[in-house]
Amino acid sequence: MRAEATAIPPASPARRATPWPYAVALGTAVGLASVLALTGTQWLNHPAVAAWRTVCLAITVQALPFLLLGTALSGAINAFVPADLFTKVLPKRAALAVPVAGAAGAVLPGCECASVPVANSLIRRGVTPAAAFAFLLSAPAINPVVLTATAVAFPGNPAMVAARLLASLATAAVMGWLWLWLGREEWLRPAVRHTGHHPGHSRWREFRLGFQHDFLHAGGYLVLGAMAAATFNVTVPRSVLDTFTGSPWLSVLFLAALAVVLAVCSEADAFVAASLSGFSPTARLAFLVVGPMVDLKLIALQTGTFGRAFALRFSTATTLVAVAASVLIGGALL
Repeated sequence: MRAEATAIPPASPARRATPWPYAVALGTAVGLASVLALTGTQWLNHPAVAAWRTVCLAITVQALPFLLLGTALSGAINAFVPADLFTKVLPKRAALAVPVAGAAGAVLPGCECASVPVANSLIRRGVTPAAAFAFLLSAPAINPVVLTATAVAFPGNPAMVAARLLASLATAAVMGWLWLWLGREEWLRPAVRHTGHHPGHSRWREFRLGFQHDFLHAGGYLVLGAMAAATFNVTVPRSVLDTFTGSPWLSVLFLAALAVVLAVCSEADAFVAASLSGFSPTARLAFLVVGPMVDLKLIALQTGTFGRAFALRFSTATTLVAVAASVLIGGALL
């Protein structure tokens, strides 16, 4: 069933000003302050805690500029772009709009954190969700910065760049078509389906309010995802990697899962993949294709933006499709 954008009343100002991650963050801060007051801070110097803190901070700082870019672009789209512009540019038939939107992802040099708010804005401007989701998946995986980084990380191996491009485009298009076929409008939060400008607001004020709300809202989920990824990095020993290198199938599945939990920014993941020299090229391709489309911080951002019902279904299906595309295209080219 095709899920079209539907106009509904916007959220009340009070609700927009106090999304639940703020309360969670405040409660967490108060709880940590209480624990520190009772137990002291000696445990913060433990090597494992220091490593966790470093990884969490690194992921957050790495993603923050792109989240700023994405939310600023999202606010600009909502405030200044006519609602019918994108529906005029994209093909009328949704099935054709999906691959066009996927290919358009090549023009946005950002990571997955930027693509989520932009896709949200596209839906609110009247773009069919299937096309917006194809853009969401392709933008962080096939933009010029990412492909150039892949070429640098795999010198003398242009097949890896081509395989990443083709597998990522195929995954984005298939997921867009799957949404047209199986997607349900009720899986999306009502606020996502709202279109149009807010009455009584100037365009600049609407841009400021939208940017402020989207950035603070998504930022809370970004921190939660970074904390989860840091926990995995610290608790899972590196020796576990060696147990999966002997099996071609297990290595593909393991690196796909590793991409989800490591949450490496798409501009840097090629260098991580290149360092995993004990794994097959197809397994490393799966790492490169899955990572920009599904990771812990991205799942958290999608949950905060589109809703839990959407994020769980979409991330699971995307992982399966991305692994299948990696195996098929990697087997043919690598």
